[in-house]
Amino acid sequence: MNKKIIPKLSFWQIWNMNVGFFGIQYSFGLQQTAVNPLYSFLGAHAEQLPILNLAGPVTGLLIQPLIGAISDKTWSPKWGRRKPFFLLGAIFCSLALLVFPFSSAIWMAVGLLWILDAANNTAMEPYRAFIGDKLPEEQQTYGFQMQSLFVGGGITLANLSLFVFQKYFGGTSESGGIPAWVYYSFFLGSFCSIASVVWSVYKTPEIPPTEEELAILKAEKENDNLFTPFTDIFTAIINMPKVLWQLALVYFFQWYALFCYWQFVTPMIKQTLYNVSESDETKAKHILEFSKNAGLQDTEWAKNILRLVETAVGQTGLMNGFYNFITMISALLLIPFALKYSAKNVYAFCLFATGLSLLMLPFIRDEYMILLPMVLFGVGWAAMMGLPYSMVSPSIPSNKRGIYMGVINMMIVIPMLIQTLTFGSVYKYLLGNNPSNAIITAGVLFVLASVFVLFIQLNKKPKAETV
Repeated sequence: MNKKIIPKLSFWQIWNMNVGFFGIQYSFGLQQTAVNPLYSFLGAHAEQLPILNLAGPVTGLLIQPLIGAISDKTWSPKWGRRKPFFLLGAIFCSLALLVFPFSSAIWMAVGLLWILDAANNTAMEPYRAFIGDKLPEEQQTYGFQMQSLFVGGGITLANLSLFVFQKYFGGTSESGGIPAWVYYSFFLGSFCSIASVVWSVYKTPEIPPTEEELAILKAEKENDNLFTPFTDIFTAIINMPKVLWQLALVYFFQWYALFCYWQFVTPMIKQTLYNVSESDETKAKHILEFSKNAGLQDTEWAKNILRLVETAVGQTGLMNGFYNFITMISALLLIPFALKYSAKNVYAFCLFATGLSLLMLPFIRDEYMILLPMVLFGVGWAAMMGLPYSMVSPSIPSNKRGIYMGVINMMIVIPMLIQTLTFGSVYKYLLGNNPSNAIITAGVLFVLASVFVLFIQLNKKPKAETV
């Protein structure tokens, strides 16, 4: 088969094709920052947070590789190969975000999180393959780092919206329920999710298959059945390039650590910045609930505790928004460093810096000084969202790009799944129910991940080019 010629794209063409990633990542940002506090508003305890977040790893494990396998064999002259999945995922994501803050019980919030995660994964998976489909190899690092820019932009807006709405528009909740300012952030996310994806779908045509590729697709579909996507995934894993197995080891430590951070940064901030323990929060909620039911006057102590809890959520939004702002700034700036020192070395350095930032967090007692380590975290997040994909992309067969991007996501969600099933017990019995210890553990895991990056053997050095 003759090799398909893929034309180079301009800066704005690469920009437009990745705009949809902004809305997807806004939703992801809300999951990072708002979902776990929302669980707490509804009465969940800290040791329950890992299991309540089971939706993310399970849906990622199942949906992304399946969508990848199906999209590899999809072609519509009107809609393309990847874009139908962007659009379908964005629609359901937008609806889930719209309803989410109306959750009246933990079970309702958990159910909506499953829908939201399934929709996010449906929209996100084809985006990684989209870069390989649309860009020549020498522009792929640029394309993946552009996605990092929109990762930073989307999550920045999500987290800053929580901080701004809580500080200026939302007031406080004195009954222990979901505050009004949480609603505003989810409504904004619902709009961003669908609007940004529609922009990319409208602005970016897909490259049609050649006659030979269409003939192969037609022949493969004649033999397909209900189980074909599963067998395709299994076969792809069996024949997976060695570099992907090496990346899987790095990802185990990296993503286990990230899930620890997202789950326990707010409990840590309550403890270290505002001196509020989980028992204080629980006691305050019980006092307010009892006084409300008994027709008694609320105690000022309980009200103050819940105000501090909400302030901690806003502070988490500020921190996460700040590191994602740094991600947005540094995403494209990492490209020349990757060219000069290699993507592998830059990736290893950035993971080490991320670990260092987490090891610092529990020892900072100032609301503004605690933003300084997030600079390192933001640069690390920019590297994580782009460099691994550009490192392994040259080793992935072009006709299996969707499947292998789904397999890479399996490398992400399996550690997260293990974390949700194991870390609750680790937190309770080994870390003394201390959220600061959970953050320190995450920092150590990042340092280990940075070491294992150095053992990755790349078959071909990815190249990047200024657009």
